[in-house]
Amino acid sequence: MNTVNTVDGMSMVRGIPLSEEDGIGALTLGDYLKEVTTRFSEREVAVMRHGDDTERWTYADLWSRSIDVARALLACGVGKGTRVGILMTNRLEFLSATFGTALAGGVATTMSTFSTAAELEVLVQNSGCSILLLERNILKKDFAAMMAELEPRIATAAPGQLQSPKFPFLRHLAMVDEAGAMGAIEGWRDFLERGEGISPGMVDATAASVAPADPGMLFFSSGSTGKPKGILSAHRGVCLQLWRWAKWYAFGDDVRAWSANGFFWSGNFAMALGGTLSAGGSLILQRTFQPEEALALMAAERATFLCAWPHQWAQLTDADNWLDVDLSAMRYTDAKSPIAQHPTINSDWIEPACAYGNTETFTLSTVFPANTPEDVTVGSHGVPAAGNSLKIVEPLTGATVPLGERGEIAVKGPTLMLGYIGIPLDETLDEEGFFHTGDGGYLDDKGRLFWEGRLNDIIKTGGANVSPVEIDTVIAKCPGVKVTKTVGVPDELLGELVVACIVPQDGATLTADQVRDFAKQQLASYKVPRRVLFFEESELEVTGSAKVKTSTLRELAAKKLDKGDG
Repeated sequence: MNTVNTVDGMSMVRGIPLSEEDGIGALTLGDYLKEVTTRFSEREVAVMRHGDDTERWTYADLWSRSIDVARALLACGVGKGTRVGILMTNRLEFLSATFGTALAGGVATTMSTFSTAAELEVLVQNSGCSILLLERNILKKDFAAMMAELEPRIATAAPGQLQSPKFPFLRHLAMVDEAGAMGAIEGWRDFLERGEGISPGMVDATAASVAPADPGMLFFSSGSTGKPKGILSAHRGVCLQLWRWAKWYAFGDDVRAWSANGFFWSGNFAMALGGTLSAGGSLILQRTFQPEEALALMAAERATFLCAWPHQWAQLTDADNWLDVDLSAMRYTDAKSPIAQHPTINSDWIEPACAYGNTETFTLSTVFPANTPEDVTVGSHGVPAAGNSLKIVEPLTGATVPLGERGEIAVKGPTLMLGYIGIPLDETLDEEGFFHTGDGGYLDDKGRLFWEGRLNDIIKTGGANVSPVEIDTVIAKCPGVKVTKTVGVPDELLGELVVACIVPQDGATLTADQVRDFAKQQLASYKVPRRVLFFEESELEVTGSAKVKTSTLRELAAKKLDKGDG
């Protein structure tokens, strides 16, 4: 039961005390790994295809492989709090590298495999990582060559001997998909052999020295509002969410989760990886998203759950083999999603989509778990998770607003970040310890949060405030719509025009009138888009996590309107 603070009728809500939450286990990543690998020892933890070959690890395998990485890291001089960069796709070694870092007392620092050379330079410099474990060849990118271009000393130095003024903390580099060395970057076999002189007992000792409050993982934001920010989380915050996602999804130990979305983002790490391992399930790994290959993999491995973005749903349903595969094992598929419309799927599961969170809170701070009825969720974004407090404040003054009024969402709780790297905490949190998210919304008298998008994305038209999130939620259900993003475009009469920017599904014929007529059935007249613009998907600039960049889309929409389109 959540308690709404209605003292003086103000907008504040608290979840149950953290001490009353069930189903939470160990709160350091090393102990989390030990707990799940002991409990599910001989079960399959993950499977990965390598061409015609298939590699499977049990939970016991994951434990031993993680110990191997931890020993190698200790041999490289990793100490408590040392940052270890992990630049890999979703592969088995990502798991052993991440948990091995935790067992060695280090801080796993994940980096996007979508990074350009310029972006990678910022990530390595800002993270201050001492060791970089990378996957060399990802699609057309060669990250070993990219690092050598950024720092030529890498090409000439011997492994373990790098001294770089550009990356002053970086000493060791190893590539998971190569056996031989390239200058200072050694092959994976040689890297692991470094640990042969380190006893497993030393790993036990380093893991035991880690406390739940210690830094555990460093993730970077996807950069939708500028350069990516390094967001440092404590072991406790990460582990709480790993345990919770299995409960929020209502997973059984039958979960076999497919995902090609990078575990280097906190959401995918907590949702797919955490939700699966906490339930004793198995991960079906795909290094990069290829829809036909993904469907074949799901069918062959009898996937019961897929962790995908909405834009990937359309690619899956458009794939040539969509109707040829058997997806009858899919149990955890939202009944209203396009995936659930596959002729072999019969699902009544409701995903926990009524939720709100940030990387700063290591995913969700409010949620309704899977299978919560619509008469309870009522279009909201959930109630606070255990230990969390949430308030709605006036954006300029920071004062808490009356219950039901709109304002900025502010949160605090046990999964809140330790801080942004390089930024003092008092510049991030208010005097009560709340993080002001920059998102707009309001609370109702049941303690439910209604999120309305970024404050600077709210459209002010004809004196009314309009949430683009609400409009896009409706238009996304319109037949033939693949991607929808609503923006406000300056207008002399109304202040801003509500403009829907749409990518149609392949082969679909859509008109602006069809979209507007569909929207009119569920939206008040002032929320119905005044203009509907159609785009090719390639025209939309997105972040690495597939978020459409609102600022650039707004400019693009304005130019189209100036030309008389829409």
